[in-house]
Amino acid sequence: MERKFITYFEEQGNDYTDELVKAVRDKLEATDGIKRVLIASSTGASALKLYGAIEEFDVEIINVTHHMGFSGPNEPDISQDMVEKLEDVGIKTYFGSHAFSGAARGVTNKYGGYSPLDVVADTLRMFSHGIKVSAEISIMAADAGLIPVGEKIIAIGGRGHGVDTAVILTPVNAKDLFKLKFHEIIAMPKD
Repeated sequence: MERKFITYFEEQGNDYTDELVKAVRDKLEATDGIKRVLIASSTGASALKLYGAIEEFDVEIINVTHHMGFSGPNEPDISQDMVEKLEDVGIKTYFGSHAFSGAARGVTNKYGGYSPLDVVADTLRMFSHGIKVSAEISIMAADAGLIPVGEKIIAIGGRGHGVDTAVILTPVNAKDLFKLKFHEIIAMPKD
C-alpha cells in the first residue's frame, strides 16, 4: 500500500499555476520513469512557468494550445513570439482540434443535440475541468505522434486563466479512448 498526497485548490478557474508547478516538481522528485509532461497553455505563459520550475529534470515538455481559429477566424491564441520562446528552451507547441469536440462541435452548434464525446467530456468534468483537459490533450498529443501511447506521463490542464490540475496518466490514441488510464491525481480544485 502506498500513501500519496494530493494538492487541492479551492475552486476551478483560478490561476493556481505557481502552486501547481511546485506540486509537479515535487512529484517528479519523488517519481521515477516520467519522461514527458504535457501542459495545456493557450498563451504559453503557464508552459514557461512550468519550464522554470522543472528545467533541471530530464523530461520533455510539450505545450498543447487551442486550435487555429478557436478565438477568431485564422487567429492563434498564442503569439509566434511565444512559440519561439518556448522552442528556444526546448518546448514544442502543438495546435490541434480538441479531441472531445473538434468537428462534432460544429455539427451540434448548427443542429443542436450532443455528440457522444460531449458525454465523455462532461463525465470527466464531474471531477474537474482540468481532468477533462488533461485527458483531452494527452489524446491530441498521442494522435499527433508527439508522445507514445502506453507510457505514463504527467498531463496538466485547467479552466480559464492558468492551470489547476495535474495527473499521471497513460495516454492512448483517440480510437482507444476507453483504454486511457488515470494513475494519480497530483493536484486539482475541490469545487
